[in-house]
Amino acid sequence: MLSTGIYSYVDVRDVAYAHVQALEIASANGRYCLVETVTYSSETRKILHKLYPTLNIPKKCKNEKLLVPPFQVSKEKAKSLGIDFLPLEVSLRDTVESLKEKKFLNFE
Repeated sequence: MLSTGIYSYVDVRDVAYAHVQALEIASANGRYCLVETVTYSSETRKILHKLYPTLNIPKKCKNEKLLVPPFQVSKEKAKSLGIDFLPLEVSLRDTVESLKEKKFLNFE
């Protein structure tokens, strides 16, 4: 399968919160799509480069096809659990900082 370079993102903290809310809210039922955003991998790389200009990030994904528009996933049902998704930029920044703190990434 060829990748279009389009990915769905959600912060793991939002997923954990949704699980707790689904257990605690009596009216919660069925399935919930937990997606903060759907975007091109190039957009993710732009965000990372803006936040961490010295981090060696590839300029382009070889399989990315920008002609395919990203789809969107409704957040309405997830919002019924009180979820206010963390933005992708916050999630990426916190992920990189956590990796640096644990010495999985080393850069200045």
